[in-house]
Amino acid sequence: MSDTQLIKQKIDIVDLIGEYIELKPAGINHKGLCPFHGEKTPSFMVNRDRQRWHCFGCNKGGDAFTFVEEIEGLEFVEALKLLAQKAGVELADFKQDIHKSQKNRIKEINLEASRFYYNFLTKLDAAKSAREYLAKRGLSDQTIEKWQIGFVVDQWDLLTKYLLKKGYSIDDLVASGLTIKREGASSQSMKGFYDRFRGRIIFPIRNVHGDVVGFTARILVETEDSGGKYINTPQTLVFDKSQVVFGLHFAKQAIRKKNLAIFVEGQTDVISCHQNGSENVVATSGTALTEGHIHLIKRYSKNIAFSFDSDSAGVSAAKRAIGIALEAGMSVKIIQIDPDYGKDPDEVIKKHPELWQRCVDNAKDVMQWYFDMAFSDKNLSDPKQKQAAADELLPEIQKIQYAVERSHWVSQLSALLAVDIKVLEEDMKRLTRKTPLATTQAKPENLESRPERTRSDELSEAIFALLLKYPEAGSVEFLVSLEAQLATYPLYERLLSMYNAGQADIEAFRHQYPQSDILDLVEILLMKAELDFGHLSKAQASSEIRSLSEQLKNTWLKQRRAQLQQEISQAEQAGDHQKLQSLLEQFSQLN
Repeated sequence: MSDTQLIKQKIDIVDLIGEYIELKPAGINHKGLCPFHGEKTPSFMVNRDRQRWHCFGCNKGGDAFTFVEEIEGLEFVEALKLLAQKAGVELADFKQDIHKSQKNRIKEINLEASRFYYNFLTKLDAAKSAREYLAKRGLSDQTIEKWQIGFVVDQWDLLTKYLLKKGYSIDDLVASGLTIKREGASSQSMKGFYDRFRGRIIFPIRNVHGDVVGFTARILVETEDSGGKYINTPQTLVFDKSQVVFGLHFAKQAIRKKNLAIFVEGQTDVISCHQNGSENVVATSGTALTEGHIHLIKRYSKNIAFSFDSDSAGVSAAKRAIGIALEAGMSVKIIQIDPDYGKDPDEVIKKHPELWQRCVDNAKDVMQWYFDMAFSDKNLSDPKQKQAAADELLPEIQKIQYAVERSHWVSQLSALLAVDIKVLEEDMKRLTRKTPLATTQAKPENLESRPERTRSDELSEAIFALLLKYPEAGSVEFLVSLEAQLATYPLYERLLSMYNAGQADIEAFRHQYPQSDILDLVEILLMKAELDFGHLSKAQASSEIRSLSEQLKNTWLKQRRAQLQQEISQAEQAGDHQKLQSLLEQFSQLN
């Protein structure tokens, strides 16, 4: 048995996909909202028996591997490695390919470095001051172990030498960002290479799968030559700060369970919140919030709450983040901390652990937060200040993706300003002309490149789906009656031969056409039958088949008449009387 077969055997596709989206039973299948395109009515189906999934909205589908490749943006080998870890399978077939990938070598280097830093912190006397600092910050030994927090003394190339002895190449160490190469450095003498992180407490940054992709390092003792308080891994093959959410590996299940993701500003805030029991908390890594971060979070919840500092820089950061989240269709709230209790979540938790959860529970709707700020310093008897309030709020209201919610806030603004709604709507049009709203919502993938489906395609697929689910509703005579419309349909001949042989049931079909494209089509159509017709009785299914067949016949007749009319016109123009006569006879027979 191959690695891929063994992994498929050990992983339940319903459980796997259920980690990303909510699935509900639908007959022998499960259904949910497709994660690959925006939809309000579920068209995404998963079949446990066949370990297959298919979306009837964007037409994507496949097995566990294709799902992970699509949703995580991975190459096959990366998806294989991820699923092998989930299944507890030690890979054999692809060991060489994985070893050859520099991406995977860098991940291995990062993991080895994180172990080095953690062991240095927890076991060596030279890290005593770092341990005392972390204890003063209130971090327990269990938390330090969970997050693999580390430390390294201020020595020039301690980590580089350690990793070279482990057998890693200097080129890969430089590519990982852990080692810096000076101008004129020599790979032969190994001179001119030094560690990026020295004399710092180290926080590993993991991607959503738990791979160590980078590090944040905080200086322990600041000096003139120590550089910034915090430094991060630079852009590498595995680390893109605009695509990594700190803490998401640990937070994703809590985010899904609570249906809320909380963004805080610092990584220490994240760790402190998790230690205090708020495990749905995350942060960015050395950058402002991006569309990539929102895309990651949206897999687990469309609800997001921001906790930013209340100073002007914090408010500015909050506004940028809120705009991105609103334009992506997220529901946004703001967590406000009383300055008397602390300036950030970490400080609040240290002084009043129970108060942080109260702040989360009392989070304010983002538009209410905007309204409160806008009206806090306005004199509404002054028309200029009323206009200033409108100019401040309308662009934010405009970012809301949902019309009813947007209309609600325009009405609220109208009431507070004592201005007609139509006036505000005109102002919004002015703003739209001035700065067109840029939406970040992704278009359904593969829809534009997908061949245009005809009404006949839809009807014939529905008929075949019903025949496969309710085979007793069809017959040889019935299928023959569809021949004119379906002569080129590959499934038609197989079904006809089965009805002729008196074996019109799905298990016989699976036995006759194992591991074929036809069987793949059958599995998809069976999921379609469950999605669209699972509620029908056998009698209702039979009636539906007759109705759809009549529609298909009428659609085909309409298309055939149009085609003949075009050919008749061309024959007349060409003066081809023999062909014209034949076409007229065919047209007469149709009528």
